[in-house]
Amino acid sequence: MRNKRAASWTFRRSTDKIAAGESFAGKVAVMSQVSDSAENYLESIYVLRKKNDCVRSIDIVRFLGFSKPSVSIAMRKLRESGHIEVADNGCISLLPKGEAVAEETYKRHVLMRSFLMHIGVDPDKADEDACKMEHVISKETFEAMQEYAKSIGLLPLK
Repeated sequence: MRNKRAASWTFRRSTDKIAAGESFAGKVAVMSQVSDSAENYLESIYVLRKKNDCVRSIDIVRFLGFSKPSVSIAMRKLRESGHIEVADNGCISLLPKGEAVAEETYKRHVLMRSFLMHIGVDPDKADEDACKMEHVISKETFEAMQEYAKSIGLLPLK
C-alpha cells in the first residue's frame, strides 16, 4: 500500500512531453526537463537525506510505497542521466544536477503546501495537492507566490 504522499504524486507519460520550441498553455518550451517521476524520486532522496546520511533504495521503496524493481529501474535511469551516484555500500548521493532539481522541487512543494494550508486546506490534502502543483507551476508564478508569501510572513525571508 502506498503512503498518502506517494499516492498523490503524478507521473508524466512519455507521450505527455513537450518538444523544445513547442507551444503549450501560451508558453514555449525551451528544453525538455526531467519528468515528474524523476523529480519525485530526486525529491524523495533529498527529503530522506535530511533524516539520514545514507539513503538506500529500500528507504525510497518504503517512503514512496513503490516496488523494489520500480525503484531500481528509476535509480538506474537517474544514475545514467548524471543525477545520482550509488556508492559500493548502496548509499545514494545526489550529484549537483540532481541536487538542483531536488531542491527546487522541494521548495515548490513547501511553498504550495504552506499556501494551501494558509487558506484553510487540510494539511494532508494540502500535501497531496502540493505534490501535483509543484510540477506544473511556472517559474514566474512560483517567484511571485514566494514574494507574496514572504510579504505576509508565511515564509522566512531569504
